[in-house]
Amino acid sequence: MKKDLREQLKARLKSDRQRIIANFHEDGMPEKLLRNLRSSVDDVLTQAWAANRLPPQAALVAVGGYGRGELFPYSDVDLLILLNEAPDDATRGKLEEFVQLLWDLGLDVGHSIRTIDECLAESKADITVQTSLLEARIITGNMVLFAQMQDAYNKAMDPRAFFEAKTIEMRQRHAKYEDTPFSLEPNVKESPGGLRDLHVILWMAKAAGLANSWRTLAVRGLITQTEARQLMEKERAFKDIRVRLHLVAGRREDRLVFDVQTAVAETLGLKATGTGVHMRRASEYLMQRYYWAAKTVVQLNTILLQNIESFLFPHDEEPVRINERFSEVNGMIDMNDDDTFEKTPSAIMEIFVLLCERPALKGMTARTMRALWHERFKIDAEFRADPVNKAYFLRILQAPQGIIHNMRRMNELSILGRYLPSFRKITGQMQHDLFHVYTVDQHIMMVLRNMRRFTMTEHAHEYPFCSQLMANFPQPWLLYVAALFHDIAKGRGGDHSKLGVADVEQFCQEHGINEEDTELVSFLVEQHLTMSHVAQKQDMSDPDVIQAFAKTVRDERHLTALYLLTVADIRGTSPKVWNAWKGKLLEDLYKMTLRVLGGEPHSADRELKNRQQEALATLRLYGLPPDAHEPLWKQLDLAYFLRHDASDIAWQTRALWDRLDSEQPVVKARLAPIGEGLQVAVYIKDQPDLFARICSYFDRKNFSILDAKIHTTKHGYALDTFLVTEQNFAKSYRDIINLIEHELGELLATQGPLTAPSKGRLSRLSRTFPIQPTVDLRPDERGQYYLLSVAANDRTGLLYSIANVLTKYKINLHTAKIMTLGERVEDVFIVDGAALANARTQLQLETDLLEALKI
Repeated sequence: MKKDLREQLKARLKSDRQRIIANFHEDGMPEKLLRNLRSSVDDVLTQAWAANRLPPQAALVAVGGYGRGELFPYSDVDLLILLNEAPDDATRGKLEEFVQLLWDLGLDVGHSIRTIDECLAESKADITVQTSLLEARIITGNMVLFAQMQDAYNKAMDPRAFFEAKTIEMRQRHAKYEDTPFSLEPNVKESPGGLRDLHVILWMAKAAGLANSWRTLAVRGLITQTEARQLMEKERAFKDIRVRLHLVAGRREDRLVFDVQTAVAETLGLKATGTGVHMRRASEYLMQRYYWAAKTVVQLNTILLQNIESFLFPHDEEPVRINERFSEVNGMIDMNDDDTFEKTPSAIMEIFVLLCERPALKGMTARTMRALWHERFKIDAEFRADPVNKAYFLRILQAPQGIIHNMRRMNELSILGRYLPSFRKITGQMQHDLFHVYTVDQHIMMVLRNMRRFTMTEHAHEYPFCSQLMANFPQPWLLYVAALFHDIAKGRGGDHSKLGVADVEQFCQEHGINEEDTELVSFLVEQHLTMSHVAQKQDMSDPDVIQAFAKTVRDERHLTALYLLTVADIRGTSPKVWNAWKGKLLEDLYKMTLRVLGGEPHSADRELKNRQQEALATLRLYGLPPDAHEPLWKQLDLAYFLRHDASDIAWQTRALWDRLDSEQPVVKARLAPIGEGLQVAVYIKDQPDLFARICSYFDRKNFSILDAKIHTTKHGYALDTFLVTEQNFAKSYRDIINLIEHELGELLATQGPLTAPSKGRLSRLSRTFPIQPTVDLRPDERGQYYLLSVAANDRTGLLYSIANVLTKYKINLHTAKIMTLGERVEDVFIVDGAALANARTQLQLETDLLEALKI
């Protein structure tokens, strides 16, 4: 091919593309853009094919999305070069030149070269190939050969096998995206309820010979005209978003990631409203629209899948009557009459009760689900006030099984949001707090699921203590009510914990829940953040902290309920937020508070005696001399024993009993007893920059410090303990224990100058939603120590930066509680030092800390 023709085609592609995109910005019609981009590429490919003088027995075929007639701005151009026989060397050379030309033109080409027999063999072996050929479209070349391939392909198609394979593939894809369209960064193409789900339905229908469009599906009676219109609207909306995603990102990007959500929203004309805590971002409006659309697609797809399955796998079983309204058909619940929900609106609730109480039922028939979907508008104030419906809803919450499955069904069908209007307000609502990875309604569903799993024996191995407590908790359904309402007031402005109390109290009153149980549920909603705050931010070695918490919870029933809700809530925010250390803190707080509630005073002396006795019992197992502990323990004060578990005391005593006056640093590491991470103890003559020096080591090794206990003995030695984790070493901690002991010991022995803290890069999420760093320094209630609280975006080197500032001001650190909430850190330090006595110095310290927290 002559060079000038190559340049001509390249210039044409570029000018066509610019013109088509410019037209899209003016008219906002995604289908027109997709069609015009496809036509432009079709024309160029046709010219390139002719210019290369390819064999007349060959055909150039578009497959995949390009074959469907759609080409997104940065999508691949998927091609099949169809041959009548295996190519010889000369033909192969011409084909390679042709494909190279396409790359030279700037096309992102995915291609295969096959004969008809090879197409059929690959199609049989790979469902992806079979699917791409289903949408094959000839661009140029031998039309007869293409027709022969299509004829052979259609004859070889097994609609039933195709349906089963695509169903399995869809389930696997949904599982990859956590079976929810409500991820905060959904994939518009692949997530449940996205474009791919729409494609799957049309592929199945086409393979079965039923239809190749939404309109023809409606004509065949598989969906109604209204449903066909809804699906076309949602498909157009998703295409529009995907086109804008590509254009905003400047590359192929199918995920609505935080970085581009606002930009995409603004191209749609959406704008932020309100100010301060009442502000709603443009991206929030976009995402709520997306979630509602995806939810509709999920629902209608379920109906369509069942209809196609019924066509392909007809059953002739006789219905088994359940009652005058419902029957069982092929393991599914079916309404006896088409107007069941219209005549008896309470049947909308009754059907979910039956699904809970009859576990053999696999779900609803498509006919029933469609009727339920269309009659959901019957749920109004009169419906909600009906005692029958209230009783049905409580029966669902109190059912022995199927609660979560049916609550999710109710949410997907918009039944739950219509029955609980306050729940409807938070459906699809985003949370920009850097640690929730679900919308508010999906987070609530996750918390409800976690709470329910505590009752199930098959999940008892996950959190045995929670399962044990739940087994002895009367009326666990009250905890489900608390889970439903704990975040229901999010986004209203103000404290959602307090605002949610009014909602849950109204629910309890309307549903006849007695005063005592109502008080428990409202207590849980109001205090659902309290236990995690005490465990992760306050000094639990202080008896006053435990006494104050015990006063808040009042009795064992409230304590147990709050503990179970707290664990379920933290686990329901994100897979990254929960860890074994947080679990231990909460369990320790529970047990200490329970002893106080049981009448055992949480006195320092009693706790000291208990821990020392337990530690001595462990030491006896090591075979040490009976009095081996005495020299070390004489150098330790009450605070040390209150801040360390008996197992920690025994471990450190065993390591140090004969090295009390060591001139060299002693570093000992072990697998953390909590089952996650490493515990590292450092014993060395005290020095002002010791904490910063240790942090610098862990920073360089990419370890995260979850907890630090800092102690100085009476004879001037530092005895510091750290709990650290590192994801890459999660399965090989045991292998690096000796390395850490050696390297950290060597670093502390050399006494070299401290390196400057590295200002690590913020994550993509943190850059999109930066946190304004905060520092709060205030004396504790006794005036003995100061509590230093900091909050900022998480990044590598952050703790080391803080430690450097504390070293500069000669601040003594006693305890560090490091709380990582996804991309956000909230650290609390107990400190003292002469510099804190001066108000001006305090102010300067806070200023320097704020500067250190900035990126």
